[in-house]
Amino acid sequence: MNKWNSYTSNEIKPLGWLKRQLEIQAEGLSGNLDKFWPDIKDSAWIGGSRDGWERVPYWLDGFIPLAYLLENEDMIARAKKYIDAIISYQREDGWICPCDNDKRATYDTWAVQLISKVLTVYYECSGDERIPDVIYKTLKNYYTLLKSGLIKLFDWGKFRWFETFVAINFINKRYGEPWVKELAEMLKEQGADYNEAIELWKRPLNRWRFDTHIVNLGMMLKSEALSCDILGNDYTDNATYLHNILEKYNSTPVGLFTGDECLSGLSPIQGTELCSVAEQMYSYEQLFAYTGESKWAEMLELLAFNAFPATISDDMWTHQYVQMSNQIACERFPGKSLFRTNSSEAHLFGLEPNFGCCTANFNQAWPKFALSTFMYNENSVINALPVPSEIKTADKYIRLETNYPFENSFTYTIEAKEAFTFVVRVPSFAAAVTVNGEKRENSGELVFDIKCGEKHRINICFETKPYLKPRPYGLNTVCCGSIVFSVPVKADKRMSEYERDGVERKFPYCDYELSPVSDWSYAYCNNEFVLENRGIGNIPFSSENPPLVIKAKVQKIDWGFEDGYENVCAKVPQSLEPISQEEEIELYPYGCAKLRMTEMPLI
Repeated sequence: MNKWNSYTSNEIKPLGWLKRQLEIQAEGLSGNLDKFWPDIKDSAWIGGSRDGWERVPYWLDGFIPLAYLLENEDMIARAKKYIDAIISYQREDGWICPCDNDKRATYDTWAVQLISKVLTVYYECSGDERIPDVIYKTLKNYYTLLKSGLIKLFDWGKFRWFETFVAINFINKRYGEPWVKELAEMLKEQGADYNEAIELWKRPLNRWRFDTHIVNLGMMLKSEALSCDILGNDYTDNATYLHNILEKYNSTPVGLFTGDECLSGLSPIQGTELCSVAEQMYSYEQLFAYTGESKWAEMLELLAFNAFPATISDDMWTHQYVQMSNQIACERFPGKSLFRTNSSEAHLFGLEPNFGCCTANFNQAWPKFALSTFMYNENSVINALPVPSEIKTADKYIRLETNYPFENSFTYTIEAKEAFTFVVRVPSFAAAVTVNGEKRENSGELVFDIKCGEKHRINICFETKPYLKPRPYGLNTVCCGSIVFSVPVKADKRMSEYERDGVERKFPYCDYELSPVSDWSYAYCNNEFVLENRGIGNIPFSSENPPLVIKAKVQKIDWGFEDGYENVCAKVPQSLEPISQEEEIELYPYGCAKLRMTEMPLI
């Protein structure tokens, strides 16, 4: 059973910079894909002729909570239009995907798993009482087809079997019929066992495989937490075991695993696919809710405040397919792609560089993050992610005003009609913790007994200091709290408008190549860093006006280029000898620096 449960979008609302970030998302690709992108606008899911598999469900998975969190009536109506159409095409036997009856055996039922999950999201946001019956019929049909042998899991459905358990758990809690557990057992039996793939994770291959595919692995981390209860198994924390192996052999400074598009080792010039960022975030949200272990929330913050904003343009109209830790240019490679299994344009900012899956799927990251800020159990509420937000229920109101992670001060306003226990998760890196001016030990949580009828105002503060974190190959990364810092590289942007395969790219959703116009071949001279807060502007993770910077001392070195390329720095510097005098530069948060050097030597 989950230690913590999620509030709905009617009960939890974003404030401050988080609300502004969601507004930017609604004004960008996420809020407009259904107006111009053929795979959404003309999808087979709503009776059109375009994509009838994962792209509409992917998009709805983020668009729906985004609409309800912002209380945007137009977006809510557009979401309902899609859900209404999907429901209207559901067959009598419960089959819901846009696929002819005689082609079901060859239709990858990953789409069944995904749309079932999306329908639970829609119900939790809208309360639409049609939805439980639609999910019931969808899963009962899935069960019947799998049991009869008319279909079986293969390809994506085989490697993402656990995604179905979001809907399975929903239906089991509501109906509790024996076939639901039997469906769970069949999916587990036919699904892939990632523990059998571990040896493949230790040495990167220039070969595409499902069991090293980075998005599958990001999803996989939550599989035991989602499935163990209904399967009647004890929870073994297999996620930590698998996470540690992936991190040892494929880590990045911002909590990702390299994967362009399959696992790619420890090199700072290999990429990570955007879909995996969104899915890894969702896995950590589910893992924290199930276990209550703070480590998952800290890993989530690392992704949300660094990896995710870094790979999307300030206006959220364009995105990369893959991001790199040391990324000095985003230009098409003229010859062989640097990436192991991705194209030469995968790191461009655009509408759908490389593949369009990320165009649809990145939309879930910020809304689901916002829905994870506060959680509850029988008589307790926890502030899991201390970012600006509030909850309103029939018996309580909690408002958090803060600029975290850019500042470390938190003011809670609490009104209670019933007594409850209020818990604030305190990050492990927090130092000199105070509550209303009084010093407290950092035990990982602060606990407050809130009595019926009382109003509380609680101010919590803590300190964080910049430090160097070692990375492979003798390199280092500057960190402060949940934020990773990089040397920003100023970019010359070249816009490209064109049409390919019937999909038009035009401003603001055109393609951009970024070329460096400032120095990047530096090494740190010392580990003395000065943090400077500049305040949050209209774009929280602005590439032009970051909310905070670090002043660092560096010297230029002859870093060199990767063999065969003129727009990729070498994996490691070719020389550590300084070739300039010491100078002071500003480091930007990783999420603000679209071109950057993140892993650097200390000389």
